[in-house]
Amino acid sequence: MAANEKTKYSDSELQEFRELIEGKLEEARADLKDYQDQILKKNSGSSDTDYKFNGLEDSSLLAEREYLNQQASRQAKFISHLEKALIRIENKTYGICRETGKLIAKERLRIVPHATLSIEAKKSQKG
Repeated sequence: MAANEKTKYSDSELQEFRELIEGKLEEARADLKDYQDQILKKNSGSSDTDYKFNGLEDSSLLAEREYLNQQASRQAKFISHLEKALIRIENKTYGICRETGKLIAKERLRIVPHATLSIEAKKSQKG
């Protein structure tokens, strides 16, 4: 490692990432609530006996429910990753690759703020 190579982000850099993550968290929580509201609406719209008589309509309704459930699940997982990133910011370990120990590029963190691997480490995982 070069003498001038940083090993962690400064407090001001961490603050920038905190604000980015908090904004993404707010959006993600709103999206999750929308999915949950849609699921509730779909679930309260019909009874189990309705399914026995509507054939085609049933399958599209079930597919839509499944899609909404998958989206809600993905959103909840994303929220969890963002919350863990905030904890890493508090611990001042944010932005450090868990494989190489080097800093993850700012550009990557701006796109994927919950990343725990550098691009190099991510690529070597796939190979």
